[in-house]
Amino acid sequence: MVVATRFDPFQEMDRLVGQVFGSARAAASMPLDLFRSGDHYVLHADLPGADPGTIDVNVEDQTLTIRAQRTHQGAEGVQWLVQERPSGTYVRQLTVGRGLALDKIEATYADGVLSLTIPVAEEAKPRRIEVQHGASQATAITQSGERAEAGTS
Repeated sequence: MVVATRFDPFQEMDRLVGQVFGSARAAASMPLDLFRSGDHYVLHADLPGADPGTIDVNVEDQTLTIRAQRTHQGAEGVQWLVQERPSGTYVRQLTVGRGLALDKIEATYADGVLSLTIPVAEEAKPRRIEVQHGASQATAITQSGERAEAGTS
């Protein structure tokens, strides 16, 4: 039996992050948006004030890790009246599903936003399957995409 389902590799990871860290805590430290556009996913993570040299994006197995450092911009000898802007190291880990070309991720950082473009792997892209018909002749499609005619005996 074949069951058709739509698989979103990020849906499960976001649910798990929410359970482990709490959605508010994860969003407060590094809020992100994630969407699919054609044959790739786009992730935007807010990192205002992060030093671009400290931003690290890496993938190990099925875990995508984003790490960045915000340093406190304080002058010595001042008396703080309000200090609400967070500083320190921020980390967000996302477990990604199969079907993504993790070795082809592209990353840019501009105006306090880290943008990742994650392509869908070729083997996970939708394909059209040709339906065979006719009793006297069958056409097979080889792996290279060529047609091979097979007569009946």
